[in-house]
Amino acid sequence: LRRLICFNASASAPVLSKKKPLVFLGSPQVAATVLDALLKSSSSPDSNFEVAAIITQPPSKRERGRKILPSHVAEHALERGFPSDLIFTPERAGEEMFLSNLRDLQPELCVTAAYGNILPTKFLKIPKLGTVNIHPSLLPLYRGAAPVQRALQDGVKETGVSLAFTVRALDAGPIIACERLKVDDQIKAPDLLELLFSQGSELLIRELPSIFDGSAQLKAQPQDDSKVTLAPKVTTEESWLSFDQDATLLHNKVRAFAGWPGTRAKIAIIDEANGEHEILDIKIITTRVSAHGNVPENEVDDITFTKGALVIPCGGSSALEVLEVQLPGKKVVNADAFRNGLRGRKLKKVCQSSQTANQL
Repeated sequence: LRRLICFNASASAPVLSKKKPLVFLGSPQVAATVLDALLKSSSSPDSNFEVAAIITQPPSKRERGRKILPSHVAEHALERGFPSDLIFTPERAGEEMFLSNLRDLQPELCVTAAYGNILPTKFLKIPKLGTVNIHPSLLPLYRGAAPVQRALQDGVKETGVSLAFTVRALDAGPIIACERLKVDDQIKAPDLLELLFSQGSELLIRELPSIFDGSAQLKAQPQDDSKVTLAPKVTTEESWLSFDQDATLLHNKVRAFAGWPGTRAKIAIIDEANGEHEILDIKIITTRVSAHGNVPENEVDDITFTKGALVIPCGGSSALEVLEVQLPGKKVVNADAFRNGLRGRKLKKVCQSSQTANQL
């Protein structure tokens, strides 16, 4: 009970209403887009459902001050005037007191969008019409915690969002509908995630009538397990870039890991006047693949500048153009500002194999 106190989360008695109770589960900012769409749809005169409760992750430390704050979804719901006693924050979705509160609400349907907790069988048995999940990939591709990041890392030209029933196995339920989306080769993970959840919220609202009348259960297509790919959680250990890899691979990684954990590299700053050099650990923020490869053999370690970019020689005679960087404890700057700060000193790559980079 202690974990629910921050929202005074004892379930209110179910309100007598002709509208079908729907429970929403989500936590980060992108999930607030879906909640918004549901609240807006439920308030229309011809709506047959209401958002009866919201389930989200417990308050946690976030942002620069590391203050303990409610999840973005909880924050958004409270700003919209949603009753605080109907916002539940269990540590785990299998807690008995929480499940008891959920049963009291007698939900017809649960909808999840980036909730961040595994739903046990005891939970899945409660909503009469089941649980539906918005997943930002074209299932069965990229099942798992980081579908958008892994898709960008793989350099996909097309992705999408799927609306699927939730089963005990991870992201393995029958697919109700999906929407495809072309992927721009410069888009970063946070922006693509936002686009996909925006598209997913529209898809959900469009499909809700079929879910409520039961026809979605009949039309939902089982996933082809032979085509499954996995999208495991991203780790901080993966954030290092190794310039012995092809520039396209590195560019895709920068896009994929933007936001969190970011991508890092080690470079050497050399003062040719006195022979001094220091190793810098920098964050690589924005990149593009250079159209001019074929770096001369005697310059493979030299980092040069051209038209607002640091040009870093990479594997396979490719080159990566770095447009924005961030030094430890500093703000993000463009390549020209970074160059001005060097005061004539030269840059060189720090040689490290991709294996070493992953272990650092």
